[in-house]
Amino acid sequence: QVQLVESGGGLVQAGGSLRLSCAASGGTLSIDTMAWYRQAPGQQREMVATLTSGGTTNYADSVKGRFTIASDNAKNTVWLQMNSLKPEDTAVYYCNAYLRIYYIGKFTSPKDYWGQGTQVTVSS
Repeated sequence: QVQLVESGGGLVQAGGSLRLSCAASGGTLSIDTMAWYRQAPGQQREMVATLTSGGTTNYADSVKGRFTIASDNAKNTVWLQMNSLKPEDTAVYYCNAYLRIYYIGKFTSPKDYWGQGTQVTVSS
């Protein structure tokens, strides 16, 4: 069973930094894309940053230049370094992985998996 376990959320003052981590586990995995999403109260979940297995990154305009996504493919781990945090960055942050599982001699079709979420609160 695939699990994504996140850590690193918390409370920080505006202008501060946090680093989120997410580790995927549950057998032999082939990860196509890992990403971070966030959801603020009363709002829809939105993409923050994505990272493909080939190293291509994509960021929401609101975080460009402040957030950096990186991974350790050997450890199926992705990080989100968040600098110059703003109160509007306050949200629950979710890790996402689009991946395949090795099962009975072959990899399955890719599916989306989600972490449980970690709260990030930025005070003004």
